Amino acid sequence: MLDIVIEARKASIGPGMDVRRILPFRKRRMVGPFIFMDHAGPVDIRPELAPSMDVLPHPHIGLSTVSYLFGGQVTHRDTLGVEQVIRPGEVNWMTAGRGIAHSERFEDPAALAGGALEMIQTWVALPEQDEESAPSFENYKPEQLPVYTDTGVWMRLIAGDAFGLKNGVKTHSPLFYLHVVLEKGARFGLPPEHPERGFYIAKGSIELSGHRYAAGQMLVFNKGTDPVIHAKEATTLMLLGGEPLGERFIWWNFVSSRKERIEQAKADWKEGRILLPPTDNQEFVPLPEDRSGPAGSSSPQALS
Repeated sequence: MLDIVIEARKASIGPGMDVRRILPFRKRRMVGPFIFMDHAGPVDIRPELAPSMDVLPHPHIGLSTVSYLFGGQVTHRDTLGVEQVIRPGEVNWMTAGRGIAHSERFEDPAALAGGALEMIQTWVALPEQDEESAPSFENYKPEQLPVYTDTGVWMRLIAGDAFGLKNGVKTHSPLFYLHVVLEKGARFGLPPEHPERGFYIAKGSIELSGHRYAAGQMLVFNKGTDPVIHAKEATTLMLLGGEPLGERFIWWNFVSSRKERIEQAKADWKEGRILLPPTDNQEFVPLPEDRSGPAGSSSPQALS
């Protein structure tokens, strides 16, 4: 049965860049290992204002960030020296592990023309044994990601396994993540092999058990439920879930199974022990004021 409906909330990650925040939610912190989800765009901004949207260098620990674009492009730079232009249909998987900093900049004015920029970003929490792993970054091209089509249905496997599809995207725990496009009237379901499952409606609307749901909503389901999704119009869904990892603490851009590790990350960033990207080290996001108490659960403030 349907466990919860999550309504996306408006969040500002900087001047000129508002997003729809789906996870974490106060009544549902995670879906499988997914602990964070933002939907940015379509961005309609004059190209000369693009620099105001840049996400300056900021830190992460204990998670993997996953960037997936519908349109436009973003330039990623990180502590490892990686400089990667992220384009639509690619999977960009950065594992923070024990600590990494990165920036996201919007350097091509043409990529913003006509509201072209639109992206989904998620964080995947790491299993306890991988929380202190070495940082890494991988870019996977669209041709590395299997696509399945059927009558009225197109879907791309972003990561994990679902519906018999697998790819080479390296993950740290059992999960699935899919980009699905449905034509009006198409019917679709959720992969049955994962215990926690949900989908976010990025565009369009669907009907489920006689109720209509629209863009900006995430539906999460209990184990054993086999929902039938009926597209009421052309609809884009992001399906995700997997094995739960247990309790995680989240503060700003830090995720950990241990409260004291969050406190250490705060000190590490404040004291400069998490290095800035070597090609983007002239500015950064300072540690925010903590009003939530030790290792609290204040909302993340960076896009990824």
